[in-house]
Amino acid sequence: MTAPLLSVEAIETFYGDAQVLRGLSLTIGAGEAVCLLGRNGRGKTTTIKAVLGLVPVRRGRIVHDGVDVTRWPTHLITRRGIAWVPDNRRIFPAMTVERNLAMAQHAALPTAANGDRWTLARVYERFPALAGLRHRSGEHLSGGEAQLVAIARALLTHPRLVLLDEPSQGLAPRIVEDIAAVIEEMRREGIAILLVEQNSALALSIAHRAYVIDDGRIVHASPAADLARDTALTQRLLAV
Repeated sequence: MTAPLLSVEAIETFYGDAQVLRGLSLTIGAGEAVCLLGRNGRGKTTTIKAVLGLVPVRRGRIVHDGVDVTRWPTHLITRRGIAWVPDNRRIFPAMTVERNLAMAQHAALPTAANGDRWTLARVYERFPALAGLRHRSGEHLSGGEAQLVAIARALLTHPRLVLLDEPSQGLAPRIVEDIAAVIEEMRREGIAILLVEQNSALALSIAHRAYVIDDGRIVHASPAADLARDTALTQRLLAV
């Protein structure tokens, strides 16, 4: 059996004295899309931050491509080809769209997951709206425009794994459809994905496998298609 690209093994994390993750485990294979579902405040974002080294792991370990990165600093973890699209986008408000994207190119890996390189030209071809906004500052972008910048910025680093935290949150349906199409494109190109998303229908339509988290523990794991078909189970797990 092929070893997973990312293996999160029984990790425990705390904020002060409050425990958040309680022996959480999950895996993501190379080129695989996995979604992590759950109600608010159950540990989804903390899981992403633990992978990135932004939240200390007190017990358990995180292995990326055979290397234990549990206590590595964030900048070294991302240099291994892990990109993050945070829920608040975190683009630079005083910089233009093009400058925000150019910053990502400086941190790019020398090769992409499947040999194809994302360039500014390719980004503007794939996101024509961004081409027309290239000279606009980040502070004057709508939520949907800022999210497109955040996703494009991640792609420009030529990642092997992208961690997406609530990419559809607060966006118009048309923008959500475009973002879903981009995530599908990433998947086809062999980029592994961990998708944290409140929109379970969207997440389950994209992912190969699904995990559900509750109170810092994985309470369900299955093929995404199986969970999508079982609406009663989905409602029970997510309290929809």
